[in-house]
Amino acid sequence: MMYTYVALVATACYLFYLYVTRNFSYWKQRHVNGPRPVALFGNLQAVALRRQNIAVVFRDIYKQFPNEKIVGMYRMTTPCLLVRDLDIAKAILIKDFDCFSDRGVSFSERGLSNNLFHADTDIWRVLRNRFTPIFTSTKLKNMVYLMEQSGDRFVEYVRQLCAEGQEPQLHRLIQRYTVATISACAFGLDFDTIADKMHVLQKLDNVIFSPSFIDEVDMMYPGILRKLNIDIFPKDLSKFFDTLVTTVVNQRKGKPTNRRDFMDLILELRQQSEIQGPKRSVEEQQRTLELTDDIIAAQAFVFYAGGYETSASTMSFMMYELARNPDMQERVIQEVDEVMRKYDGKVTFEALNELKYMEQVFDETLRLYPIVDPLQRRAQQDYRIPGTELTVKKGQMVFISAGGIHRDERYYPDPERFDPDRFSPENSSNRHPCAYLPFGAGPRNCIGMRFARVQSKTCLAKFFSAFRVSGAPETLREVRFVPRRFILASEAFKLTITPRKL
Repeated sequence: MMYTYVALVATACYLFYLYVTRNFSYWKQRHVNGPRPVALFGNLQAVALRRQNIAVVFRDIYKQFPNEKIVGMYRMTTPCLLVRDLDIAKAILIKDFDCFSDRGVSFSERGLSNNLFHADTDIWRVLRNRFTPIFTSTKLKNMVYLMEQSGDRFVEYVRQLCAEGQEPQLHRLIQRYTVATISACAFGLDFDTIADKMHVLQKLDNVIFSPSFIDEVDMMYPGILRKLNIDIFPKDLSKFFDTLVTTVVNQRKGKPTNRRDFMDLILELRQQSEIQGPKRSVEEQQRTLELTDDIIAAQAFVFYAGGYETSASTMSFMMYELARNPDMQERVIQEVDEVMRKYDGKVTFEALNELKYMEQVFDETLRLYPIVDPLQRRAQQDYRIPGTELTVKKGQMVFISAGGIHRDERYYPDPERFDPDRFSPENSSNRHPCAYLPFGAGPRNCIGMRFARVQSKTCLAKFFSAFRVSGAPETLREVRFVPRRFILASEAFKLTITPRKL
């Protein structure tokens, strides 16, 4: 009897092995090179077991195949494609965008899922069309005074910490500023009204940006979350943003004010029963979307998440690099001092535009540390990859490793070196449009890109007008990235913040 059980178990294990490796000859049959997959995990074992950040894994695979334009991979048991060639990346992200307009991360039709980042093409087109006006130069210019107020509070808070001899964890410290600015600029809320909720926001941060094993299930069975209408966000998260929107709507008595911020636009749209997307041709059917409370809360969620976390991570990495490169930090400080004197100590939209070297440092930071990586698109139809014999099938996922491209010596000589002069006007002018992808490219690039730049430069201008940063040798060693994050984030580190003698 025992031999029978052993035989049954062995047979079951063998059948399971055959099932989880059933697709592993897919790329070989199509003569596409790629890394050897591992049973069940494909090429993402380190990601699934939370040993490495997904951006690092894709970057490493990019490096393994320096002579290939495309690389065949497996997300768990599902074939996918990694694009290395910049012209192919340009075709997918820009030229043939309609063939790859989905990110392939949509799931439930309820709750927070119908937001600008996760939404499928039809919903995304309507939302993007109506929310793009928030980020015009005029709107951003009108928001700078709110960012400056948040910056002043931030500087005073840091001064207090320095006086008390505290050395706070840098990323958490900068989050206070980014939460304050997104609260003020998007929702008209003063930081004092949410300061006591920082612990709640930090808890939400872990929920939003930490992967769960349901993500691996969706890799094995693409689209299953959508088919089963599964909401991956916990009820606490939905409740938080439902309450946030309700609070602001009640404060404004359900009508737009003259702030012209995110919530004013929401209130304008709320007066309509539905919103419409653009028609790109006479024959195209008009796309409409009912503006439900769930839809409103979903956009509040993605604006909050994108508005505070990615900028906080970018500024943390930037301060880390400036602590390692004090000569560059001095150049930033000198530029800040000159511009602030010119504008009587005020941070204005025009003053920010004159911080040219800071902009270069910001861009170089995102070259080394692209926060949202890899970029991903889902084929909307069968698509022949330009310059190859390969056809990507409808529904297949295509990935582009921004980190791999950004550290490729063909585009950035001595790529591991931090060098802001790479982004001087003369060095940037001839660069391929897809050689720099921290915000993506094409119609589905980051809608808040310009907001992030203005928000970050305001904080940095305020900070470096008052402080310097430095670090102990053990602090300034190579960054270690957190495995359990969707985005690129470092393990906690502390820098010494020293008030400047003015």
